[in-house]
Amino acid sequence: MIYVNVEQILKKQKKSKYWFVKNMGGSYQSISNMMDNISTSIHFETLERICELLDCEPGDIIKRKKGTRRKNNDEQTSKAV
Repeated sequence: MIYVNVEQILKKQKKSKYWFVKNMGGSYQSISNMMDNISTSIHFETLERICELLDCEPGDIIKRKKGTRRKNNDEQTSKAV
């Protein structure tokens, strides 16, 4: 599963989620969804903004957890029925 590692970077830098949302611009909900790994995509512009704010590289933000896979909507729907 591919996930966003923003919360861990914020903790290391002793910065809050509030600080991050305020400086990112955009809606709280969309940024929160991204941080909670609910989002299924990320724009390169967003990734670049995150890198600028946190003084890091894209590889620091986007990680891969081996052995797990995010369920797509079709799989979730079929199991719910």
